[in-house]
This record gives sequence, C-alpha cells and structure tokens, in this order.
Amino acid sequence: MILTRGQMQGLAARWLPFADAASEGLPLGQLLRLSLFQVSVGMATVLLMGTLNRVMIVELSVPSTIVALMIAIPVLIAPFRALLGHRSDTYRSAIGWKRVPYLWFGSIWQMGGLAIMPFALIVLSGDQAVGPAWAGEVLAALAFLMTGLGLHMTQTAGLALASDRADDATRPRVVALLYVMFLVGMMISAVIVGWLLRDFDPITLVRVVQGCALATLALNLVALWKQERVRPMSEAERAAPRPRFRDAWADFTAGGQAGRLLAVVFVGGLAFNMQDVLLEPYGGEILHLPVAATTILTALWAAGALAGFAMAARWLGQGQDPYRMAGRGILIGITAFSAVIFAAPMQAPALFFAGAGGIGLGAGLFSVATLTAAMAMPARGAAGRGLALGAWGAAQATAAGLAVAMGGILRDIVGAWALAGRGGEALATPAIGYTFVYHLEIALLFATLVVLGPLVRMAIITPRPTGGTGRIGLADFPT
Repeated sequence: MILTRGQMQGLAARWLPFADAASEGLPLGQLLRLSLFQVSVGMATVLLMGTLNRVMIVELSVPSTIVALMIAIPVLIAPFRALLGHRSDTYRSAIGWKRVPYLWFGSIWQMGGLAIMPFALIVLSGDQAVGPAWAGEVLAALAFLMTGLGLHMTQTAGLALASDRADDATRPRVVALLYVMFLVGMMISAVIVGWLLRDFDPITLVRVVQGCALATLALNLVALWKQERVRPMSEAERAAPRPRFRDAWADFTAGGQAGRLLAVVFVGGLAFNMQDVLLEPYGGEILHLPVAATTILTALWAAGALAGFAMAARWLGQGQDPYRMAGRGILIGITAFSAVIFAAPMQAPALFFAGAGGIGLGAGLFSVATLTAAMAMPARGAAGRGLALGAWGAAQATAAGLAVAMGGILRDIVGAWALAGRGGEALATPAIGYTFVYHLEIALLFATLVVLGPLVRMAIITPRPTGGTGRIGLADFPT
C-alpha cells in the first residue's frame, strides 16, 4: 500500500511528538532545526552546573566557596535577559534582522567561554608556573561570565525568534517543544560528557570542554541558518512611545498577589537550588562515586523535571489550581532531600540517585506551577504579561544565584567547624557540611509552604476561571 503525501502528513501530525506545533510560518522541519540552540544551551548548563563543579571540587581540589562563586556568575546575570530581549526587539540593521545577530554573537560568547574554560580551571587548581597568584580566579571568572552571557543571549534571542515565527495558535506548543529540547539536551550531554570523563585527566578535560565549544557553534549555526526574513521597520514602529517601567511595575503590584507570588518564587528558588553546587561533589566525596556516575545526576534531574512538566500539563488540563500544584512540588522536594541525606549513613547510591530525580521532579513542578500563576496575573494599565514573566524570571534567577553561592560557603564553614572537633566526635565527618545545607533547604521548603498558604486560600475563595483547551502555554518560559 502506497500512502499519498497528504496521508503521510496526516500520520505525522497524529503520531509525531509536537507535530501540532508546526504552522505555515514555521514548518516542522525548520522548527526542529531551530530548536537545536536549546540543545547547546542544555549542554552548557550541564557543564556549568554539574560536571565542572564536581571536577573543580573533587579532582582539582578547588575550595567549594570559590567554585560556588564561579558558578553563581552566569546565574546572577540572568536578570539581564530582559534587557537582552528588549535590545533584540528594537535592534535596527540594514537588512532588518533583529534576532539572528543576537543568536550569532551569543553563540560566539558561549563558544569563547567554553574554549578558555579548561585552561582557566587548571590554573585555578594551582598548576601555574608564571603569572600572578590571582590569575586563576580572574580567568575562571571571565570564562564563566562569557559562557553565561552567551548562554542567556542565545536562549533569549532564540525563544524570541521562535515566538516571532509561530502564530498565536501554535506559539505555546512551539516554546513547550523548545523547553523539552532544553531538558533533552541536558540529559544527552550529561550522559556523553560523563562517559568521556570516566577516566579523568587534565588533557581529557581540555578535549571534552573544547569539543563542547565546537559543538555549540555548529549546533547554533545550523539552528539560525535562514530562520529570519528581512523585515525593515516602519516609521510608525520607530516613533511609537514606550510606557515607563515605573508605571508598569506599579500597575503589576497593585493587585496584592504579585508580591507574595514573587516571595514564593524567591524562597522556593533558594530551597531548590542551594544543592546545585554540592550534589555531584557529595556523591564523589561521601559516596565515592566516579565522575561518570555523578554526571548522570544531571540527567536524572532533567528526567525528573520532564516528568514534572508532564504532570503539570495533565493537572492544568483538569483545571487544578497552580498554587496547589506548587505545594505538591514542595512536598516532593522535602521527600527527595530527605532521601539524599539518608543515602550517606546508609551508603545507598540508589537512594541518592532517586533523591536527585525527586529534586528535579519537585523543582520542575514548582517552577511550572508558579510560572502558570504569573501568566494568569490580570493585566492592569501598562503592566502586561511580559512584565509578570520578567519579574518571575528575575526572582527565580536571583534566588538561584544566591543559593548556589550560599550552598558552597555554608558547606565550607560548617564542614571546617565539624572537622575541627567543635561539634563533638560524632559530627567530625566530611558529610556534615553537605547535610547541613540539605537540612537548611528542607527548612526553606517548609517556609515556602508558609508563604504560599494565603495564595491557596485566595484561590479557594476566588476560583480560577475554567475553560479553554487545557493546554499548558509556556510561550515565554525563561528557562
């Protein structure tokens, strides 16, 4: 039996994942090609937040305080994404491109940061023959800054380009596909990088990280090729006035729920992200797992986040309240952190891996739920959905950056205090610094439940309007 072209297209639309995200302005082939920039961003995220922090702490013996400060650099500059997006919105070029220049220069920054990263880390570890003593710290900070800036520039411009090309009906599914590709890129990169670094030595580190730099440029070049058309700006677009940010912010916070939602996002972000710099070193130093095994933790976290995404989509389709969903994510996180803590005294790697996946599940569910609540904020005056999502992203990114720095600093302080015997012989173990941070995260999760409570009560008193297609819309997800 020979199928016609129309029948084949019908089968593809029915069976292929996200086939319904394609539209006349953005066919499926071009959409899948554009989504490759998310794979490169996921790969960079794995290196910055997972593999390199474990390598610096365990293999290169860099103090975790310095490691935490380095990893916090690309996270703390994330609030500038709003400025980058605005600049790409208003960029003027002779051929009318707005997004592609930012995609290109973001790719260059990202590749350049990864290219110098392994040499900077080797110098940071003390393997230095000439130059000032502070060269390692400065070079490593520069490498993390370049990679983080390129990562945020690439992702912001890429999401904006996808949003420009998609129509109103398919835009939520387009960016949902891009978010899934980000997590898939994290999982695949974690497996490949972990396998390549199974027998660690400095030369292998240079080859792997610089290979990732080359792959970044290749993936992003394929992604941006012929994706943006020439669209010169009209005189009316140039002359249109912009509302002042101060007025828009006043309109956004006038309802009363906005400030509490941002507080929930901030405290929850602290709770879920303080372990980012510690989870892989904890597996290597306390459970004695190799680099390849601990790198899989990032893949498990991403798989858990994907599961949280699917659960959120199902529950939102059933009309459930996003604040209650956020509470479920918090409870899952409390259970997951408890599993990670008990893995050390029980010497149970399986429990540790299950806890890592549970942290991803809880964090993913919490993030999607609070984002949905931000998207549901009613527009008032000059405040639109973009401001609500920008405030959500700024609160989450700031909390994540502070949490990463605090996690490393607290681990060093408490660990040194315990190993000095000041807490008694029972606490004089290397695991105490790690478990103190995990217990603090559990306490912060309970604090997040306390801050979340009034929002759940308001949702019960004033239920969310029902109706619609039941699809989860993540058209502006600041991943």
